[in-house]
Amino acid sequence: MFPSNTILGGFLVSQLCVGVIGNSLLFMLYVYSFLVRSRFRRPIDPIFMHLVFVNMLTVIFAMISYIMSSFGVRHFLDDVGCKAVLYVFRVTRGLSICTTSILSTFQAITIIPSNSKWAWLKPKLSTWTCCSFLFSWLINLLIYVHIIETVVAKINHTDVGDGYYHVYCKRILPYYIAQEFFLSGILIGDILFMAIMMLTSFYMVTLLYKHRQGAQYLRSPSLTSQQSPELRATHSILLLVSCFVIFYWLNNFITLYGLYTHERLPTLGVIIVIVSSFYPTFCPFLLMSNNKIILQFISSLSVLRITCFQRIFGG
Repeated sequence: MFPSNTILGGFLVSQLCVGVIGNSLLFMLYVYSFLVRSRFRRPIDPIFMHLVFVNMLTVIFAMISYIMSSFGVRHFLDDVGCKAVLYVFRVTRGLSICTTSILSTFQAITIIPSNSKWAWLKPKLSTWTCCSFLFSWLINLLIYVHIIETVVAKINHTDVGDGYYHVYCKRILPYYIAQEFFLSGILIGDILFMAIMMLTSFYMVTLLYKHRQGAQYLRSPSLTSQQSPELRATHSILLLVSCFVIFYWLNNFITLYGLYTHERLPTLGVIIVIVSSFYPTFCPFLLMSNNKIILQFISSLSVLRITCFQRIFGG
């Protein structure tokens, strides 16, 4: 095993641990708040729970194969393993874009002024969110069935082929019409959800700008410096959507380059995995920055530490 492979393996393991720990910690805190501290429950929390859950699965199924490969494991996946790993990865990655789109739309509706003509959407948010989750799971489970039919394990570990393939798996090229239909379906779905994200983000930025303009006339530092929970959540979601868009298009650009180039690119797969895992890895930390649950948890730990310190040295 080459030193470069060891360094790469260490980096991938580090990214995997950061992503899994961050997402699992945030998921458990949301579950705790949802089940135990029900008075702090927010309608948007199930969306956050779903997002960090699918992001955790995305990180695991994206990186585990390349971690094993970097440490010299030759035959980690067979045909069934390739189909399962790539299918789950693609489904969870598709669910990540759907959930981020649902999240931005939910928040945009939440901060709609009460005198707006769209205010009638607010009472329907819970029902709309449940239907959106079901639709997202159904469409992603169906559209990526194509992977189960066209992916097999590599017989030769050094088999790269034209363009980009998985480190342990490769595609069996289907009929041209089927392949075009599959790629078109994915592209149309991604463009639709990206358009929803961009439109809702633009709407939220517009409302935030109007809110700031209106706050300037209050002439009260205490009022202008404080932000409502809705505004803090809106800032977090806008940051989340911005990071998603940047890494999504960067990942797509690299992937398309690998698919349509005639060069043999054995290292391009790991680059795509690293780039595609950045968003699900750092998503929980973006959510933690302005999350009331995390702040209360840290505050509770501080109080507990002070209490223990006083008991030890005071008694």
